[in-house]
Amino acid sequence: MPKNTTNIHKSAIIEEGAKIAPNVVIGPFCFIGKNVELKSGCRVESNVILKGKLSVDEDVKIFSFAVIGCEDSKITIGTKTHIREFTQIGTQKSEDEKNKKITIGANNFIMGYVQILFGVELGDFCIVTNAVRLYENVKCEEKVIIGGLSTIEANNRIGTGVMIGGASVVTTDIPPFMLVEGNKATIKGLNIIGLRRRLENKEDIEEIKAIYKKVLGSGADKILAQEIAETNANEYIIKLASFVASSNL
Repeated sequence: MPKNTTNIHKSAIIEEGAKIAPNVVIGPFCFIGKNVELKSGCRVESNVILKGKLSVDEDVKIFSFAVIGCEDSKITIGTKTHIREFTQIGTQKSEDEKNKKITIGANNFIMGYVQILFGVELGDFCIVTNAVRLYENVKCEEKVIIGGLSTIEANNRIGTGVMIGGASVVTTDIPPFMLVEGNKATIKGLNIIGLRRRLENKEDIEEIKAIYKKVLGSGADKILAQEIAETNANEYIIKLASFVASSNL
């Protein structure tokens, strides 16, 4: 039990062994397991269940009725991430019983009713909107936006800067900077607005457009993508081309 309990509601259950920083706030009817660590500035609202080996970094906010972890899970959540109501992270049974790890980066916004299964890796500054489901071993790079009610099927990678439209079903890897939607989801073009917000150099955007047409214009040309990745000096082009070359497209 923490030494300072002034910010912990009297109805909360905290198992012996849990590590809770002095200024953490824990609301009513929460359960905090023995292998949970809540670092400075965290706020846990009412009726939250935290189990397994769980490390929650500074200034994370977990809203009411969220459930994170199970008895043998290993989950880390990065600083300043917000997890909204009724989200479930690492609570479902996994087909791969050996991989119980989930890594969630910093500054993410995970909205209500999201389900994240084992093996998922979520980069920094991602937005996962309502009722999204991320199946086993999905890897999302940084600054990904996933529209509500979408599903990312198991073992797929989502590149940096991707925007996925609502109610989409993603069954393949999605290269960086793409705009996709549909059931099943297909690439509709580049996420131009996202690129304009991210890149100050307009020449970088124009070069990305040109490479996109070459390697993805009429299906994924993995051989050409590999050649471009090995010869082009632009970091964004390397990121896009190398991803395509190693993708399951």
